[in-house]
Amino acid sequence: MTDPQPAVTPPAMLGILGGGQLGLYFVMAARTMGFRTTVLDPDPHAPAGRVADVHLVAPSDDPAALDHLADTCAVVTTEFENAPTAAMERLIGRTLVHPSPRAIGICQDRIAEKRFLDDIGVNVGPYAVIETDADVATAATTIGFPAILKTARLGHDGKGQVRCATPGELAASWEQLGRVPCVLEERLNLARELSLVLARSADGRTETYPVAQNQHVHGILDTSYVPANLPAGGQDQAAELGIYIAEELGFVGVMAVEMFVVGRQVLVNELIPQPHDTGHYTLDACLTSQFEQQVRAICGLSLGDTRLLVPGVAMVSLLGDMWAEGEPDWATVLAEPAAHLHLYGKIDARPGSKMGHLTVTVGTAIGATTVARRLRKWATATITTTS
Repeated sequence: MTDPQPAVTPPAMLGILGGGQLGLYFVMAARTMGFRTTVLDPDPHAPAGRVADVHLVAPSDDPAALDHLADTCAVVTTEFENAPTAAMERLIGRTLVHPSPRAIGICQDRIAEKRFLDDIGVNVGPYAVIETDADVATAATTIGFPAILKTARLGHDGKGQVRCATPGELAASWEQLGRVPCVLEERLNLARELSLVLARSADGRTETYPVAQNQHVHGILDTSYVPANLPAGGQDQAAELGIYIAEELGFVGVMAVEMFVVGRQVLVNELIPQPHDTGHYTLDACLTSQFEQQVRAICGLSLGDTRLLVPGVAMVSLLGDMWAEGEPDWATVLAEPAAHLHLYGKIDARPGSKMGHLTVTVGTAIGATTVARRLRKWATATITTTS
């Protein structure tokens, strides 16, 4: 048995690889709790870097920047799943690193992730690994179509994915993706898309949040609402599954488990080794947000209460497309007392880029979803009609 991790307490310095919106909320939570923070991100305008005590403007694998983190930070974590594992390994032995490079390495590679889940007996959808021309030929006869071909690495929010309607399209789709290692997944008739956000500390303590039900548009998260539409005992079963995966992964920190419900089967689709967009509702609807929980988990502190404070909550993503005609009409949104607007402070509003999110905490989950979508539509429509 390993020795328990000593608790890291304020005003210690916490380091984070990545300065996007997830890092922004981590830094804000840490600062509220009295910690200092260092962000490593090459973008001088990175949202998290603008509010951190120290912003190291350098690539995530820059040796000098990593040495600075090791020398000054009590714990280092990450806010994106594609953090270079070699960078994390450089820090080990000089400071605490959570989650481990092994856990991150499994989660950032779809091939490794599928094989890990297979090895521990967790159900996943039908898939095939594509690394050679022979794999293409085999997959064309063993996987049902239509299917989706996904790059093993560096794919998220619909990127690095090609839909294949027939086996005859597979070879051309692989060429389109650059013949890099891929996973071919059968497209399933989904009853529901779910996600569970959970936290685990180094000594094995765990806490889970209420399951979210999600809808994606063009591979990008559009809507999440809580509580999810689950059968009796569904929350407990999802929590048990998520905790089992985290324990087998040796995970420390906050992670999300994406699940598909197909008929009566629950299939794990993806593991996310950091706070997740589908957990944004915790900022406005739970006693402890997923970001405060991340600070607590990596610092070896007691995990916070994850109770839902409202009967229902919904979150909708705000993409850069909304800015096509200018700044959306946020007055319309904020006229609703139950609406909580979160803008990430990004400089460029690119189509498909997540610029913020809107949470509504009123009534039932379905009712909150209706209000959130309506407010988002009104904010954009007002600009379009008045510009």
